[in-house]
Amino acid sequence: MCGIAGLIHQKPEEPIGRMLKSIEHRGFDDEGVFVSEKFGDGLKACLGHRRLSIIDTSSAGHQPFFSADGRFAMTYNGELYNYLEIKAGLAANGCEFRTESDTEVLINAFREWGTDCLPKLNGMFAFAVWDEREKTLTLVRDRSGIKPLYYAQVGEKIVFASEIKAILASKLVSPELDLEGLHQFLTFLWPVPPHTLFKGIYQLPPAHFLVWKDGRITTKEWWDLDFSRENHEMSEDFWRERVFETLDRSVGMEMIADVPLGAFLSGGVDSSSIVALMTRRAEKVATYTTGISSRDLEFDIIPDDVEWSRRVAEILPVDYHETLLTPDLTELLPKLVYHMDAPVIDMAIPSYLISEQSRATQKVMLSGMGGDEVFGGYPRQMAMKLAGVTDFIPSAVRRPLMRTLDSMLYGGVRGKLTAPLRNAKKFARSAAMDFESRYLGFGTYFTDERKTRLYADELRPSMKDFDAYRHHKRYFENCRAAAPLNRLLYVDFKTFMPALNLDTTDKTSMAANLEVRVPFLNHELVSLTEEIPAELKIKGIKRKYILKKAAESLLPKEIVWRKKAGFSAPVRSWVRTSLRPLIDELLSEETVRRRGLFDPREVRRIIGLNQSGREDFNLQVFQLLNFEIWMREFLD
Repeated sequence: MCGIAGLIHQKPEEPIGRMLKSIEHRGFDDEGVFVSEKFGDGLKACLGHRRLSIIDTSSAGHQPFFSADGRFAMTYNGELYNYLEIKAGLAANGCEFRTESDTEVLINAFREWGTDCLPKLNGMFAFAVWDEREKTLTLVRDRSGIKPLYYAQVGEKIVFASEIKAILASKLVSPELDLEGLHQFLTFLWPVPPHTLFKGIYQLPPAHFLVWKDGRITTKEWWDLDFSRENHEMSEDFWRERVFETLDRSVGMEMIADVPLGAFLSGGVDSSSIVALMTRRAEKVATYTTGISSRDLEFDIIPDDVEWSRRVAEILPVDYHETLLTPDLTELLPKLVYHMDAPVIDMAIPSYLISEQSRATQKVMLSGMGGDEVFGGYPRQMAMKLAGVTDFIPSAVRRPLMRTLDSMLYGGVRGKLTAPLRNAKKFARSAAMDFESRYLGFGTYFTDERKTRLYADELRPSMKDFDAYRHHKRYFENCRAAAPLNRLLYVDFKTFMPALNLDTTDKTSMAANLEVRVPFLNHELVSLTEEIPAELKIKGIKRKYILKKAAESLLPKEIVWRKKAGFSAPVRSWVRTSLRPLIDELLSEETVRRRGLFDPREVRRIIGLNQSGREDFNLQVFQLLNFEIWMREFLD
């Protein structure tokens, strides 16, 4: 795992040094820079690299890497799990290799096939290739968006990097707030790719490549999920066996490393299945778990994972490590905002702390991330199924009925009713809508109505034409013929998963100089889930049904079928207790008014409704708090 950066500019030598310095946490093992000869109007292509050595840790893996004929230079972040297979094919065509690295395999695959090599790759990657003969720069991102890649065009020039802070360090782009990115961030907690919160800085979407030539940029999608492959002819037993075999093979592929390798363990079916399969290949797998104090759980909707991870550790041969989530938030939040290049979301905190803890003994960790996205594991997906039961009621009756129910329920009470009341309130707000709007409603934090009240008078006219859902609507249209559940999985795969889960996992783990691999997003397994019937992903009220049936051969049923916990922090507790002084300071009426983006009275109203327990606005308050921290870190 590494950090990459580069630019095309008349004088790239000074900017690339600052850029690589800003992302040195992504790789302390090595640094390299390539600068081309001048071309065109005195431009030079420059590629930079920070290395965290995983496969072929010798100096032979130094980057930027060059093709044998000198035509191509490449800087690459990621791992190819099928590189030996591709290497064999290239060798059969007469290609000779000087190293054992997957980097050399990748550059030779690109030399041989150009961008047609991309569908052959199974891995996680973001890379850049400079073609000295054609004077073109190609940027590529993996299918799922596991590895990040950002870029900005400045006139005829371009600058790119693994993290936004490196683009800012080039000083070719000034940090400015992107208003459409803000509108999306308030809606979902994150901007929708290709948008970021920075004006003029974009994220290359997953499964896309970008080509720069003669000062012009073109982008193209090179792969897409295809649920038209859904196959209803095979039995449930067939699919159960296929899921087991493919997950087993994916875990085996992703255990290839020349450095210590362990796993995150939550005690849920995803991470527990991965650990169980790892123990078939290794004598004692190092696992890491983080728990939450009983005091913090009083306010929150998340159960504690520790009880279940301990049970898994009792039945599997693992080297078990456990820690309690008790961070100094005043110190930690600014640090995480810096590493995320964005306001912090709840899962970033445990993700960073467990990465930091595991890095003490490991260099690579396997994670259960992605299981919910490809097998249908989120409560909102089940809520969509339940909400469909009310569709027989005419909308003229259903809408006022649900609004009344919403107004009657308290969403932020303390104790055992926290989760049921919060979810019932969210269900009531969305159940009366049409299919697409209903699902988008389940993932909305600030509705359009609330955002309109939140924006300052001076900002409101600039925001009225933005549609936060426009990308989601396009993705829904792309898969209109798919089964309803598969349509939800498709939209999440394109938006929620890369923009929130994968981006957070990458940034927080790399802040600790740790590589995280995600076997559930291995291309072989994702390809299989395109074929599995939707009714075997959620069967009745059982989420991830076919995965859990496959996992029964690995784990006790009480672990396989336990209630989903999720991987997040007790934000509801923190917002009402330890974070209150910081909230009062950074979201004071004076501070909000001076910032000029939000109406200070509306901010205070949101905080007040949350503190009283009338509404569960904890995540919204946390969102506004971290947005102010982000403004201070990057824009002030």
